[in-house]
Amino acid sequence: MLDPAAADELPGGYDPAVRNDAAHTTAAALVHHGRANADPEVVARLVSLVETEGLDVVAGLWSDSPADTLPGALWRLYVLREWVRRDPETIADRYRLGVAAAPVHDAVAGVAETPGPDDVRAVADAVLSGVYAGDLAVALERAAAFCQVLATGAAFDADHLDEVDPTGAVRLTRGAASLVRTAEELGRAAQLWRADRLE
Repeated sequence: MLDPAAADELPGGYDPAVRNDAAHTTAAALVHHGRANADPEVVARLVSLVETEGLDVVAGLWSDSPADTLPGALWRLYVLREWVRRDPETIADRYRLGVAAAPVHDAVAGVAETPGPDDVRAVADAVLSGVYAGDLAVALERAAAFCQVLATGAAFDADHLDEVDPTGAVRLTRGAASLVRTAEELGRAAQLWRADRLE
């Protein structure tokens, strides 16, 4: 893992080119190390990277990376997992709302038929595990499908909220649009990985 002193310096005053190099180098090293190592404990440590290193450290490394890069794709996956980990009840509710109407095959997203908080947490972990111990493109596609279902659920939620809390409804609608964009970005990253162009 990155030395804490080095991590403290990354988000600040470094030249953007240096930050970009650091983002690509660390992302490639993590993915290569995880994929080269069949030890489930190593994969579990990589999946829980945000919990051990902190979201700020990971953000400092990857959050400025474009979506069509390996660090950008990893950033989106870790943020999605962290969101699920922090609010699994809302995620499960939105998934249930959106699954029937979302334009994805439910099996791709990989969530139980009537998911609860533990089910959505398990999927978020499985998606990240797939980055290190499976087909990275499939992991990205699963995350994209998951985001698409959540976006649909958030849009339905916004419709229901519109009468009682118009401001909250607008916020949810914007969140749904952001999830659709993230789904598209993850889908594009999967295509790039398959073409050996996700760097």
